[in-house]
Amino acid sequence: MNRKFHLGLLINPLAGLGGSVALKGSDHVAELALALGATPKANERMAQALVPLLPYKDRLMMMTGSGALGADVCERMGFSYQVVYHSNGPYSAADTQQLIHAMMPFQLDLLLFAGGDGTARDVLDCVPEQQVVLGVPAGVKIHSGVYGITPSASGTVVAMLLDGQLVNLACADVMDIDEVAFRGGQVRAKRFGELLVPAEPRYIQAVKMGGKESDDLVLADIAADVIEQMDDEYFIMGSGSTVAFIMEELGIDNTLLGVDVIADKQHLLADATAEQLVALAADRPVKLVITLIGGQGHILGRGNQQLSAEFIKRVGRDNIIIVATKTKLKALEGRPLIVDSGDPELDQALAGFYKVTTGYHDYVMYQVANPE
Repeated sequence: MNRKFHLGLLINPLAGLGGSVALKGSDHVAELALALGATPKANERMAQALVPLLPYKDRLMMMTGSGALGADVCERMGFSYQVVYHSNGPYSAADTQQLIHAMMPFQLDLLLFAGGDGTARDVLDCVPEQQVVLGVPAGVKIHSGVYGITPSASGTVVAMLLDGQLVNLACADVMDIDEVAFRGGQVRAKRFGELLVPAEPRYIQAVKMGGKESDDLVLADIAADVIEQMDDEYFIMGSGSTVAFIMEELGIDNTLLGVDVIADKQHLLADATAEQLVALAADRPVKLVITLIGGQGHILGRGNQQLSAEFIKRVGRDNIIIVATKTKLKALEGRPLIVDSGDPELDQALAGFYKVTTGYHDYVMYQVANPE
């Protein structure tokens, strides 16, 4: 059975409290806002976001916090969930931060959070760089670009992922203002960093012609992105035409249907064996660059058996770079990429959604599944 989509669900129960009582925000004034008669709205905003996901209940597993942090809305709407952090209140930003840290071991496909700019800053401080997140607007201040335009829009983007549609990934700014100055009539915005968020697909770009991808230009962009990442690690280059193009851009001969090793952008080893790759992975950190078999979707277990289960375990899923053109991904018509390493437990561990490099600093989210 394929792994369920692991959705981190985080609600800041204090988000938006200050708006209705003219406090211009909720940071540090939640207690005052409640005393003035403010009513918490963040749970209802998250419920609105989850409505588009109701048809996908059997494919979702929520990782969340107790009570108003997320469990209440999951229970009310009938979603499967696991409480990974408990709080007895009163709630504070520390609950947001501790819940995020408790979620991280569960290999989240996406972290969906309801709040405002202060919540986005907490998420920024706590998640690893590669974690995909998406905000449900529930705060007074929504200057950050990590939120859907409405709660329902945020849920619709997640539904697109579950429906097998191509969803681009983009880095979006986390912004916030000085609320003390704002209450005094001054707006002082500040950029605190950026988070990786899903966005609707954009198929017509500068590297396209007439709405279709120009293969050489797209492959050159993919190659530029991968080459830019090459640093001190060994780069293990799997087989396939897309990977071959990266080798060509490096000016290095590629082994047809073989696996090559790059170090410092130079050819270290051609047509490496499984044993050699395991030894290299023990020597220094490695990145694995692989692509899919067109029309089939296999990324492991077809034409690259040198990439043994033992080697893949040493590499780790966070160090796997999947490269593909959007044309190839669209040709799969929503079918997942396939891993068939020969180790069922590893195949299950590798399942989930991955960032796929589709151009220069251009990425989409796509599902990887183990064969049934």
